[in-house]
Amino acid sequence: MGATAEGVRAPSGMIAATSAMLALQDEMNSRVDPDWMTRERAWYRAIWIECAELMDHYGGWKWWKASHRDLEQVMLEIVDIWHFGLSIRIPVDRDYEAAAARIVEEWCTPLPSSGFLRDVEILAEHALSRKDCLVPIVPTLLAGIGQDFDALYRSYIGKNVLNFFRQDHGYREGSYRKLWQGREDNVHLVEILAELTLNGSDLRTLVYTALSERYAAG
Repeated sequence: MGATAEGVRAPSGMIAATSAMLALQDEMNSRVDPDWMTRERAWYRAIWIECAELMDHYGGWKWWKASHRDLEQVMLEIVDIWHFGLSIRIPVDRDYEAAAARIVEEWCTPLPSSGFLRDVEILAEHALSRKDCLVPIVPTLLAGIGQDFDALYRSYIGKNVLNFFRQDHGYREGSYRKLWQGREDNVHLVEILAELTLNGSDLRTLVYTALSERYAAG
């Protein structure tokens, strides 16, 4: 699928890829809270707060100071929002394929862009008012930075691995070191993903190994 948000058609395998992401997100949520589905976590709140971080990385809205646009981190913020959006959409019966089909249907009718920053606000407004993730604005946001579903999937896999890595190294307990060699772990992840060409389970293994090596190096 191209980077334009107009006239999007579902590529082959999109439902399968979305189903896989739903399963991975369920696994991650269960890693934090084995009974996460009964806890009624405020995923919508996480979405609108992440929207603020997304706007900061995109920049251009603080007219009183210079700002630097970091599109790699913008992408990871969109991925973070996607994590929370997926969490909202995981059904109790864990029928990932059916949930994925619904998500893909919404994805393939993207909303027209009102400008990147306004698009982010629309996503935040929807989260606050509906307590849901506005899926059709996500391809619009991706198109705004020259990215598409395939890029989202690859970045999601990488960030999912990083989230597991964080939990395995004391993130929830507060003992995890987010800065390695003077750079945040998200920056290391971007570098690692740029070096790798694989997808799927092999990518997960390679990303985790690379994260471990960099973390151990301090």
